[in-house]
Amino acid sequence: MLNYLRIALRSLAAHKLRSALAMLGVFLGTLALTGVIHVSEALKEQARLETEKLGPNLLVVLAGQPTFRRSGTLRYGGLTTTFKMEDVDALLENNPYVKQGTAFVTKNATISYRRNFVKSQLIAASANFPSVRAAPVTLGHFFTSQDVEKRAKVCILGFTIANQLFKHHTQALGKIVRYGLTNLRVIGVMPKRGRDLAGTDQDEQVFVPITTYMRRMSNQDWVSGVFMTLYSDKDEEVAKQAAYAIMLKQHLVTRKSNEDFLVLSAKDVSKLKTQALQLVWLLGLMSSSISFSVGTMGVLSIMILLVQTRKLEIGVRRAIGARRSAIMSQFLFESSLLSGIGGTLGALVSLVIITIIYYVADYPYVYDPILIIGASIGSCILGIIAGAYPAWVASNVDVLDVLRNK
Repeated sequence: MLNYLRIALRSLAAHKLRSALAMLGVFLGTLALTGVIHVSEALKEQARLETEKLGPNLLVVLAGQPTFRRSGTLRYGGLTTTFKMEDVDALLENNPYVKQGTAFVTKNATISYRRNFVKSQLIAASANFPSVRAAPVTLGHFFTSQDVEKRAKVCILGFTIANQLFKHHTQALGKIVRYGLTNLRVIGVMPKRGRDLAGTDQDEQVFVPITTYMRRMSNQDWVSGVFMTLYSDKDEEVAKQAAYAIMLKQHLVTRKSNEDFLVLSAKDVSKLKTQALQLVWLLGLMSSSISFSVGTMGVLSIMILLVQTRKLEIGVRRAIGARRSAIMSQFLFESSLLSGIGGTLGALVSLVIITIIYYVADYPYVYDPILIIGASIGSCILGIIAGAYPAWVASNVDVLDVLRNK
């Protein structure tokens, strides 16, 4: 084996440029394949984490007919005022698969403290919002049921909002911030949560009691929707069907075109993101396949060239007793080595690149050692396939003819 390696390295070193070009295709193929698969898996993991941020077994009924962008984020349409608290009560009381829920109202708002103004998303909800949306408060506390009943002028700030309004988020507790003409006392600050699956930056949200907003701040009788927690994720489909039927009955809808609500789960949004990732994965697979094909042809061409330039060496080795199997094994070893080096380098460079991507894009760090090792082994197998014909040609060289001509 060491002798095979020594001969192979000497042969490849004699044709450095051609060997490098032959390895380039395999290098790029492995780079594209491992890179795309790793990034896709990181995005899937991120989608899973974002699904968890939405809350356990979450089911949502939204007012109007929001649509989805290709990225999977929600895009809301015009204002819909037909979703009433009576609808919320019907959904929570008549759906046997719902464990708990909270109505909510969302509105883009400007929050100010003294002369500091910050744009935010105002969310008005009930006291059980933290348990429904898996959103515990780490600094201070969330508003209570008594705060909701008394329409208390209190609020909880998102992590980014608190840091923008004050020098540090820990200084926010007890301060009075202003929304429009309403003064709100800060009683809590949310931890850093990032974006959810709907594309909303949860660190730029401000939470107030739903009664405070609907009676004191806006004087409205409609809501944006309701968040509901199911007893089990296995009940998701039947729970969606039950919620859909309840809303049809509540709104007296007889035609689908007249529907003024949307029922969806966190998994529905996750599926859209997964579909987009599958497209990226497919494109990456196609590009890596093309690169591997080019690399295979490159290895094939360089090995044919090596056979032609080393006929005298082959003839001498055969003349002193080398078997055809030994000649074939030598050239198969060289082709697999050539391709394996390219594949291994591609996998290693891919690791460096995806690590940089993870760091810059703030993706979860996902690595698959089996994929890396498999890509290297696969490259060697690809080299063996590409070198099969040249190795057969080399093993069938006519010894007398070669020695006579040389």
